[in-house]
Amino acid sequence: MNTLTVETHPLALSIEFTKDDLIVSLVDGRKITVPLIWFPRLSEATESQLEKYELLGDGEGIHWPEIDEDISIAGLLQGNH
Repeated sequence: MNTLTVETHPLALSIEFTKDDLIVSLVDGRKITVPLIWFPRLSEATESQLEKYELLGDGEGIHWPEIDEDISIAGLLQGNH
């Protein structure tokens, strides 16, 4: 019998943006969508600044060096902002 294994330690694979949202794709196939307004530095950043991010660790977090913002994937899943 096959069972679905959900990553207990969520890791980001990639991120994208819409005008209003941050969308994080996880390695296990889930996507997290949160409003940019939750993160004032991100909501005020330019498109170029938003696109210049780094995945921390194996994808445990996201860092934007130009705007000095860090977000943990576990925190996003818990609804922290």
